[in-house]
Amino acid sequence: MKKGFYILLIFFWVIPSGFAQLKIYSFEEAEKLSKDNPKPLVVFIHTSWCNYCKMMENSTFKNPEIINILNTNYYFIPLDAENKEDIHFNNHTFSFKPNGQNTGIHELATALATTNSQVIYPTITVLQSDFSIIFQKHSFLNSKQLLTILENRK
Repeated sequence: MKKGFYILLIFFWVIPSGFAQLKIYSFEEAEKLSKDNPKPLVVFIHTSWCNYCKMMENSTFKNPEIINILNTNYYFIPLDAENKEDIHFNNHTFSFKPNGQNTGIHELATALATTNSQVIYPTITVLQSDFSIIFQKHSFLNSKQLLTILENRK
């Protein structure tokens, strides 16, 4: 009985205090929130099959410092580049554009991740509160690299 009590005590007291939760927004939510509380947007453009994207999801975006700075100073939006749903953002409707059988790319991913006529995953794009692009980086970013980028864009 005592053992069960201690396990519950650890679960409710120690474990939750050690985990922070990254706040995730849709483009529509971030746009609405920006009207009253303007902040830059950080968009993480990824796909389900990208190994480097998964590495960032499981390491970089789990770092407590990254979570804190994103939650405090930015609206964080993950964008699956192969999402088939329309996205209404900045007075436009962006759609999925097929380019083969069961393949394609979302127009918003193309707009936010294209550099030198290429879209590479993962891409981090930072948008100013007026939704203009102020920064893009293609490639895996570890926590230290992303912290440097975020601290220089606040």
